[in-house]
Formats: sequence, structure tokens, C-alpha cells
Amino acid sequence: MHHKIPTIFAIKGYALHDGPQIRTTVFFKGCPLSCHWCHNPEGLSPNIEIITLRDRCVGCGECVVACPQQALAIDPADGIDRTPALCIACGRCVEVCPALAHAATGWRTSVAAVMAEIEKDRPFYDTSGGGVTFSGGEPLLQPDFLLALLQECGRRRIHRTVDTTGFAPTATVLTIAAETDLFLYDLKMMDSARHLRSTGVDNTLILANLVALCRAGHPVRIRIPLVAGVNDGEDDIRAVLAFLRDLPGITGIDLLPYHGIGRAKYRKLGIDYPGETLTAPDRKHMNSLLGIITGAGFQVTIGG
Repeated sequence: MHHKIPTIFAIKGYALHDGPQIRTTVFFKGCPLSCHWCHNPEGLSPNIEIITLRDRCVGCGECVVACPQQALAIDPADGIDRTPALCIACGRCVEVCPALAHAATGWRTSVAAVMAEIEKDRPFYDTSGGGVTFSGGEPLLQPDFLLALLQECGRRRIHRTVDTTGFAPTATVLTIAAETDLFLYDLKMMDSARHLRSTGVDNTLILANLVALCRAGHPVRIRIPLVAGVNDGEDDIRAVLAFLRDLPGITGIDLLPYHGIGRAKYRKLGIDYPGETLTAPDRKHMNSLLGIITGAGFQVTIGG
């Protein structure tokens, strides 16, 4: 999927868990997966959505007047009503609302605008050895935009990391790899049927792309989101290690225990949270998994 207008949903400065040292993380909008534990639901859709927080509405009607599509109306009993079929997500309501009752799930941008934000953190990169991480969502869904940003960062000698699900055409992955210094690569589980149930896609392409990246000589750090009873069994981890054992270029493994901090985002977006019953592995079990991974000869951290 090529976006004609690049779309992101966040830029986070002073990020400490999105690659080595201090980084700026740029979050691309749109993801081909629908993981039950996703904590960035605002990044799932490639489209910008406008949400309304009814409890903030003061009934002033500024947004109703400003809306070019006449998609908004005041309901005396329930605050603002939006007609989704008319809304084009132009953001005028967000701009004019004095009570901040409207919010956009992302914005359209450009290479120049993103680079201007990246440059603000330049002193941190230069002193810490950090850089920029492109995440999401899935940055490989906007390959032209991603490639242009990577090339510009390269010209400015800024370290470039791509945080990816690996679910994209292999040719796209390898094209991006030529301009990337490090991949953070999600490897959720080896069993393809279970992967399909938990994420909406099977892992055939994901595994093939990981092999292609490693064999082409690109540095990769593996990230395993750990969910109790879903993919945290010792057999699950041993299966991952067996797959990685003969791949060159694996710089280490990050275990990312499940957390539910995205729950409030789902409520705000008005969508059901599929991870409602999920939990993180307990500390004792995490330590056991750490032992298995280090015993297999891999450097490992908890939390990235």
C-alpha cells in the first residue's frame, strides 16, 4: 500500500526503548496485522480518524459552523453528533474546538516536516550515539516515504533503525534495508496457525523476510512480545531459538512483557479491546526464559 500523502500518528522524543541509546521515534500510521495485545490502536488504520470526546463538549457549536461537510450537529441531550459518511477527517473541528473535545488519530506530513522534528533532538544523538527509529503501525506500509526519510537521515549521518512486523513484500524489505542501520524485528511465535489467530496473518512471509535480511548481511535485533499462555511457553521460546540459531546478524533479543496501558486508547476510539483477558508472564517465569535464551548464546534484555 503506497500512501500518496505520508501519514503518521506520533513523534516521540527522548525514547529509550526503541533501539540503542536516546532516540526519536516516528510512528507511521497503518498496520497489516491486528495483534490482540496491540497498544497503539490509533496506528492500526492507515486513515486519519476524528474522534469526539463527548464529556468534554461544552455545546458552543464552533465545530458545527466550521465543518465544511456539515457532518456535525448538536444533540441537546448527548452533545455533538458526527455523521461518519460525511466526515472527510479534514481536522477543522479539531482546530476550532476550545474544549479539545475533538482529536485526530494522526496527521499528514512530509519528509521536510519530519526531519525538522528529528533535528530538534540532534544534540542527544551526538552525545549518546542514538538516532531515529521508524515504527508504527508498520512503516513498511509507506515504503516510499520511509525510504526518503532513511536516505535523508543517512545524508545527515543520523543512525537509522526500523521497527517492523516484517510483513511486507520481500523486495520492499530489502530495498529499505539498504538504507537502514538496524532492524528491530517482531517475532511473535513460530506456529503459523496460532500466529494467524493472534495477529490476523500467518507468519510465512515474516519468517522468509527475516531469513532474507540476515542472509543479506543486515543487523537485526529480535523482539518477542510475551503474553502469558499465548506465546510464553518454554517450547515457544526454544522453537524461536532453533529458528534463529543459524541466522547471521542477530544482535540480540528483547523480551517485551505484555502490558495493558493501551486499554484507555481503545475506549477513546470506541472500539473493543481484544486483549482484555491477557496478562504478562510472572517474574519467575521471565527469569526462566532469560536463562534459556542466554544458554543458547544470545544476548537478551527485558523491555528493549
